[in-house]
Amino acid sequence: MDAASSTADAVAIRNGRFIAVGTEKDVRKFANSSTQVLDAGGGIVVPGLIDTHAHVEAAGLLNYTVSFDGVGSVDEALARIAEMAGRTPAGEWIRGRMWHPMAQLKEKRFLTRQEIDSVASEHPVCLPVGHFTLCNSLALQLAGIDRNTPNPDGGEIHHDEAGEPTGVLEENAEDLVQDLLPGWSREVRTSQIKQAMAYFNSFGITSAISARVDPPDMRIHQMIAKSGEATLRISAMYAPTGGLNPTMTEQRWEELLSKMGVYSDFGDEWLSFSGLKMQVDGGMTLRTADMREAYPGQPGYHGTVVVTQDKLNRMVAIANRYGWRVGTHAVGDGAVDKVLDAYAYADREESIKDRRFIVIHGSLMQPDQMDRAKAMGVRVDTQSAFLWDKAATIARHLGKATADRAIPLRSMIDHMGLDMVAQGTDYPINLLSPFVNMSVAITRKDKNGDVYGAEQAVSREEALRLYTSAASRYAFAEHLTGSIEVGKLADLAFLSADPLTVAEDEIKSIVALKTMVDGRIVYERSA
Repeated sequence: MDAASSTADAVAIRNGRFIAVGTEKDVRKFANSSTQVLDAGGGIVVPGLIDTHAHVEAAGLLNYTVSFDGVGSVDEALARIAEMAGRTPAGEWIRGRMWHPMAQLKEKRFLTRQEIDSVASEHPVCLPVGHFTLCNSLALQLAGIDRNTPNPDGGEIHHDEAGEPTGVLEENAEDLVQDLLPGWSREVRTSQIKQAMAYFNSFGITSAISARVDPPDMRIHQMIAKSGEATLRISAMYAPTGGLNPTMTEQRWEELLSKMGVYSDFGDEWLSFSGLKMQVDGGMTLRTADMREAYPGQPGYHGTVVVTQDKLNRMVAIANRYGWRVGTHAVGDGAVDKVLDAYAYADREESIKDRRFIVIHGSLMQPDQMDRAKAMGVRVDTQSAFLWDKAATIARHLGKATADRAIPLRSMIDHMGLDMVAQGTDYPINLLSPFVNMSVAITRKDKNGDVYGAEQAVSREEALRLYTSAASRYAFAEHLTGSIEVGKLADLAFLSADPLTVAEDEIKSIVALKTMVDGRIVYERSA
């Protein structure tokens, strides 16, 4: 994955870096009696993979939350909650793992509080969905939410026809319940994040942009890195107030950033800040993406916008003023317009040209927006994985034509250049597998084999570069990671098959056999 798309037979590693790359004969001369020699057996080895948008910390909750993996109906979802309630002391919170009822359940809807009450009436229940949280009656009661509770700015408490809360909280309203969740002890959270790193390593992933890191988790990451126990390089999209869009005043926001004492890209090869995370809209799979055109069958409805343009402009400008670049969640083309307007506003005060500000997702970005982003030096980091099991849901909400142009990787690369685009998964919303993600990017096929927007397919090498050489640029780490070159960090993924040559339908089934970070094997697949 170097500039020349070279291949090599062997590498030599010392102190966590490549000191030679070439033929086996060239590299053997660096070995002596104490050298550890690892034979890949003719297999394929690629640079360590980089996921540019994943909620890393969530992978540490696998043993602490309700899993809805494989759930296909309301009854099955309730059975999972009931099982957790059966082994959780009364009064303690039941937390869910991220899932997607609209795409997963045959009923294509959220659970109601009454349904959750029927299996967990003695536990407060909080089930995050991504832009929505589902709660039972006890959780609403503890949060003081009733029919008269006003909506918070940028959020909505959903009500039924009788005016009672349904248990569905949207965007900033989620915090009314999520803020009540007790924190984990330092020991437990440290263990969780180590487990999360190991889970990422099992997919050949050696670096990740963690999509929303709050101050407590940033401290845990720093402790793990300092102890030498980190196995995943982390660059954080930081949420210094815990939320994506600060609810504080402009003056308080400026005061906070002016006193923070650090800014974007501070850190080292193990842990750094990549920027501040903000948000404009919801999601295309939830019918809340902010669109230029009204939704089919809903004249006047363009989606959800969680921050005013004026406030976004000011918050971004203040961040830029204090050295922070910004990555903003924008799914719909209407939201992308707003993000680019805010970046242009900040740019007029102080140039962002070489700062690599980010459009996060850009799922329905239009060609004119790609050209505008390129002119400002703005990158886009998207996720083909949304099409794997949610393409049909997108088509249902926005129409097949819109689903076909979702995740327009071909257009992004053609308009912006490969180095200003990369791929992540948005795990746990989507599967973490880089190879499912690459498969969708290459074939545009969902899990059922249905094709969406074949003209947006990319080549195999482009798909791999979106996870390596292009991805490293997100964290300004292209001099450290993303390719196998002398002087770079010795991060490698040993794969079960070559994504550049294996049969197209087999790309999604590739797995990591070994993962190396800093010259150490941190994962090895059991036979």
